[in-house]
Amino acid sequence: MTFMTVTYELQDKLKPEQFQALGRFANTYGLQRFRFDEKLNRLHFDYDASRLRETVIEHVLREARIPVLRRVEPN
Repeated sequence: MTFMTVTYELQDKLKPEQFQALGRFANTYGLQRFRFDEKLNRLHFDYDASRLRETVIEHVLREARIPVLRRVEPN
């Protein structure tokens, strides 16, 4: 297993329907958890890279129309 975290900065606050879409994604094989940092307006995804690719996460964000500003590189 290769555990990774990817973080995205959002343009706008999340709407209820966007939270619902993320809730459905929460059961995806390989996703460990996601969390929303309301103060920084960022979404963090912890996942097993041997089971889930970052491109799948990006696809889900686009499908849910979540307004991603940019991917935040780890410090």
